[in-house]
Amino acid sequence: MAQRVELGRHIVADPLICHGKPTFKGTRIMVWQVLDALARGETWDEIVKAWGGRVSKEAIAETIQLVRDYPTISIAERISSTAMVAKVVAWSAMA
Repeated sequence: MAQRVELGRHIVADPLICHGKPTFKGTRIMVWQVLDALARGETWDEIVKAWGGRVSKEAIAETIQLVRDYPTISIAERISSTAMVAKVVAWSAMA
């Protein structure tokens, strides 16, 4: 059986939560959902507000850093497309 993997301070992949897709700790909010919002041009403040504060700016920063540092790990594979990863990484470089 797959084990829970801590991907950072804010992100976990647990086979018992959302079929093992990376989520923000203590939530069922999947990392790809926040990356999707960033790719659509939502601001960090808008994302924090949209999720009722359950995803912090620090968690968003960690998400971008993980995608930037490890573009081939499961986080990148589990979002909708590699093009989106490239777009988010390019966007974060401008932030």
